[in-house]
Amino acid sequence: MFARILEFVPKMEKKDELISVVKKEILPILKKQPGFVDILPFVPEETIDRILVVSLWTEKRHIEHYMKETFPNVERILKPYLTTPITWKLHRVETTLCEHFIQAMAA
Repeated sequence: MFARILEFVPKMEKKDELISVVKKEILPILKKQPGFVDILPFVPEETIDRILVVSLWTEKRHIEHYMKETFPNVERILKPYLTTPITWKLHRVETTLCEHFIQAMAA
């Protein structure tokens, strides 16, 4: 399993719109992607600064295909709601350390 971790700063006045766009437009796109498992968004509790979004994928090749073919459109959709460009990093998930999580995702 692989995790792609995105980081960006939203425009404060458009935060609610951003959440709505992710739910109504971005998630349906992601759910159609081969190998996509789910996203875990992390939003600061007290003030909105950087938002982190972890997307989980079954295989690296699926992320690479998504990055090449689909992410430019996703980035275009998100751009009006952000004050910074989206940055991202790719990580391999060490599944031997999170067996309960993996079992829950498989159920």
